[in-house]
Amino acid sequence: MKEVKTDWEAFYNMLTGPDLWVDIALKIGTILFILFMAMLVIRIGKKIIQNLFKKRRRGPFQITERRENTLIKLLENTLTYTIYFAAIVMILQNLGFEVGAMLAGAGIAGLAIGFGAQSLVQDIISGFFIIFEDQFSVGDYIQTNTSEGFVEEIGFRTTKIKHWTGKIYIIPNGNIKEVTNYSIHNSIAVVDVSIAYEGDINRAEEAIEELLQEMPNRYEEIRAVPELLGVQHLGTSDIQLRIIAETEPMMHWHIARMMRKDIKNHLDERGIEIPFPRLVLYSRTDEAQSIEGGEDNG
Repeated sequence: MKEVKTDWEAFYNMLTGPDLWVDIALKIGTILFILFMAMLVIRIGKKIIQNLFKKRRRGPFQITERRENTLIKLLENTLTYTIYFAAIVMILQNLGFEVGAMLAGAGIAGLAIGFGAQSLVQDIISGFFIIFEDQFSVGDYIQTNTSEGFVEEIGFRTTKIKHWTGKIYIIPNGNIKEVTNYSIHNSIAVVDVSIAYEGDINRAEEAIEELLQEMPNRYEEIRAVPELLGVQHLGTSDIQLRIIAETEPMMHWHIARMMRKDIKNHLDERGIEIPFPRLVLYSRTDEAQSIEGGEDNG
């Protein structure tokens, strides 16, 4: 009984003694200090990366803004992963774990997992070639076989694409088999304008051509004077004229909307009618009455 009591007394003394709580406080303080320093190093490192690219813009070797944003994001992610990994190792050492043995075991386990996780290796390799070949960059508007939107982030394993509705697609790089990039070259805005059959086509074309000459001065996104191609379609109640305009990448939707508005107002000022659907009503009752009235008169 004395031995049991002695053990309980030793355990109680350990819990109530100052040494245990001082040791716990020191370990917690060390962990918090490690996390604080990790976040501080990450923040400073990101600032250094951004400043390096700012200085590079003034140098002789220039890279596109698209590629610059991609490389900045990739370097920031690499820095974050590296610093947090080092912080976790230091925290484990502080808690008394044998980090060397754990890393050796993790290396062997990682090698074994690597042989089985072929899709993970494929994702990493595909991500490397996406960046190396500059297939697309952060900020580009792309379309893949499964999604469409603006590229938010290109990581080692996944790519994040933001749809215009706000949805975020997270796609493994190995699943990106085909990409359509809309942000590399200038876009083409296509506008169809309808003219009534009763209208004067030549007069309408002259009015539109007059307006098109002013378009580059109105909108800086237009790269050249828009071109009136001519009659595109003969509809049931209208004649369609097609206009194309070369714009900055991804600005064709905005320019097309503004051109439709300006053309409509310009044609109204010239008294040129935009057609509207016409409906002819035919009444069999009225026809029958007219036929009967004709027979009676006969």
